Amino acid sequence: MTDRLEALVGSVPAIAPKSPPPLERWHPPLSGDIDIRIAADGSWYHEGGRIRREPLVALFASILRREDDGDYYLVTPVEKWRIQVELHPLVVTEINRRDDTLYARLNTGTEVAINADHALFLEPALGDVAAIHLPHGLSAVLTRAAWYRLVESGEERDGRLQVHSAGVWFPLQ
Repeated sequence: MTDRLEALVGSVPAIAPKSPPPLERWHPPLSGDIDIRIAADGSWYHEGGRIRREPLVALFASILRREDDGDYYLVTPVEKWRIQVELHPLVVTEINRRDDTLYARLNTGTEVAINADHALFLEPALGDVAAIHLPHGLSAVLTRAAWYRLVESGEERDGRLQVHSAGVWFPLQ
């Protein structure tokens, strides 16, 4: 790791396990651009090399937000670094249903309930594969396997294939 990346890791405060960092309270000035890129398949790269340490990717994903200017930033209480994102910063690897709610497991291991706050939408750049809205302006696109599983759970409603989750119907076409 480069010094800048190590410094960024060191500036993230210790957060209780499973507790998301309070990004909405962190507003440091822009520190600059850092050579981190998230590819369309959800792979993270630093200075051209793939970041293979999953805990590091999960840490960075936990401090990632998209701001009103459309750019993505890694944010700590004292630093804010702009990064590049090709399409969506996160990927849904699994879809599971418990009771009347669908849950999306992200490539970071986080599980998100699909509901009105974390709504499904269709991504036209990928031929209308589903993606979900996440907190802090983020989104996650479904892998092919997750997409097929979601479609299998769909129902014909009002002449369209849709899925139901947490009291909301989401169109899949």
